Amino acid sequence: MPAPWEVVSRLRPRLAGRAAEYDRTGDFPVDDFADLRAAGMFGLLVPARLGGLGATYADYAKVAFELARGNGATALVFNMHSSVTGALGGVPDEVARSLGVPEEFFADRDRILAAAAEGRFYAVAMSERGVGSRLSQLNTRYEPVDGGFHIKGAKSFCSGAGHADAYLVAARSALDDEVVSQFLVPAGEGVTVEPTWDSLGMRATSSHDLHLDVTVPPSALLGGAEGLALLVAQLMPHWMVASYAAVYVGVAQSCVDAAVEHLSGGRGLGKLASVRARVGRADAAVAAARLVVDEAARRVTEAPGDPETNRWVWRAKYLAGTTAMDVAASLLEAAGTSASRRGHPLERLFRDARCGSLQPATSDVCADWLGIAALGGDPDADGAAPRW
Repeated sequence: MPAPWEVVSRLRPRLAGRAAEYDRTGDFPVDDFADLRAAGMFGLLVPARLGGLGATYADYAKVAFELARGNGATALVFNMHSSVTGALGGVPDEVARSLGVPEEFFADRDRILAAAAEGRFYAVAMSERGVGSRLSQLNTRYEPVDGGFHIKGAKSFCSGAGHADAYLVAARSALDDEVVSQFLVPAGEGVTVEPTWDSLGMRATSSHDLHLDVTVPPSALLGGAEGLALLVAQLMPHWMVASYAAVYVGVAQSCVDAAVEHLSGGRGLGKLASVRARVGRADAAVAAARLVVDEAARRVTEAPGDPETNRWVWRAKYLAGTTAMDVAASLLEAAGTSASRRGHPLERLFRDARCGSLQPATSDVCADWLGIAALGGDPDADGAAPRW
């Protein structure tokens, strides 16, 4: 049986063949996700006992890299689904119990994961205008009501909005500002998509605004206990920070591939020493960034939440974002004006790559975290503003 990343590698030409049109129209890559569903990839991180593929975080990183080489937008949306299933399936039972989750959580978790293995698609509704993904600053509120919880607020940058079966929603308690919880909210009544996404890059992610005025049952509270969101973000930040990293290294590799194809034609540019040097530097930079991403993924798989693991997680996100941006800009310049025209692969990839350092945690935030850690401080507590 082929490994999951080998399955995706075989799908890659199909994804790449559709990428330009999805980028041009800004439409959600429906056909790409149909292929992923048919291949069982929605259950990638679901344990085998629940019908999934039982993949590790390191396996996910390889899959995301291959997906991004086909279509970065598809890989980015798939990352959001994976961050839900991976976070639920990746926390050992003993760790979950140490965080105070009730026993009924485990049955709810298994139900959500089994549904993903059967083809349900989950999106993440966390970011908000003006506060980004900082959980402690969210304006979306929830409060206990008869029959569960009422959630009201608005989310931005919700990748896959309008196409997901359910949304992972982060909200602050209306009764206590310090308490932030997460809910899995089904699509339907009380969940409205506002089509706002018309972006520079990653245009096919359908990252529209989401408006919530909905009541959910107690089982929708992830972890079965309030107040776990901030704690988990600090203890095991890989899905909040570094899961984007493999995507953007894949985009950077796609830039190299597209530049090589462009420069190997009859234009003669590839014979110029200055152009060859740019390709060489790009090749080395992407290889180095991928090694860091793979090392972070290995450590997450073997020792999630370990302080040194978390340090590699932040390194991976920083290097992936800056490398993708720098490589795309350099190779577009090497390829010349013709590659800047709409419809050329390098023009699209340049725009997609530029988004890497902007996504949370941004490159500046990552560098600040790493700098505080290098100086012996507590990077989660010593910043000028709350990290989350």
